[in-house]
Amino acid sequence: MNNKEYIYELSQRCGYTQENTQKYVRSVIEVMASRFDEGENVSVPNFGTFELKNRMERIVVNPSTGQRMMVPPKIVLNFKPVASIKEKLRKSENE
Repeated sequence: MNNKEYIYELSQRCGYTQENTQKYVRSVIEVMASRFDEGENVSVPNFGTFELKNRMERIVVNPSTGQRMMVPPKIVLNFKPVASIKEKLRKSENE
């Protein structure tokens, strides 16, 4: 599903115009981004939690040249879904 399809589906379900729905989605993303900039995690009820995690520096090897390189530490965004979503994914995987 791309952005256009997502906005269309959401606007149909909520009864808003696609233009207003796009504005609402952008606002949600802007608020989440500002929280991430402040170093906070964002939890969405019945969906999951977006967490900031620190990755330590590490050594990686370029497989084509064998050259070893140091990757500096960085902060990455991680998503942890709620248990009900994990369970639905496991059930659909087994089918």
